[in-house]
Amino acid sequence: QVQLVESGGGFVQAGCSLRLSCAASGRTFSSYAMGWFRQAPGKEREFVAGISWGGGRVYYADSVKGRFTISRDNAKNTVYLQMNSLKPEDTAVYYCAVRIHSGSPEEARSYDYWGQGTQVTVSS
Repeated sequence: QVQLVESGGGFVQAGCSLRLSCAASGRTFSSYAMGWFRQAPGKEREFVAGISWGGGRVYYADSVKGRFTISRDNAKNTVYLQMNSLKPEDTAVYYCAVRIHSGSPEEARSYDYWGQGTQVTVSS
């Protein structure tokens, strides 16, 4: 079992920044790939960013490339999502997830455990 707790969401104006954190516990965090997804009202959950177990490979959705940065600190069992130049269309609940088995880092079905989510609201 893996427990994930997201934090760092909030209400900001367009152009501002936020940093989300996801603290993991339970299993060996450093052995697994991680990802961030988001879900806006009335929309399906979508991939935002992913990172390999060691942090050497990162993946981004086209909509966030150049604005968001995913990173991890295995010593702290934490993965981060730095979000800059936020836009109103970034408004969503953001979820972190653990991918224990092989699979596409961009597909939600590849992930085995999920956090409860943190709300990000960006006003225009």
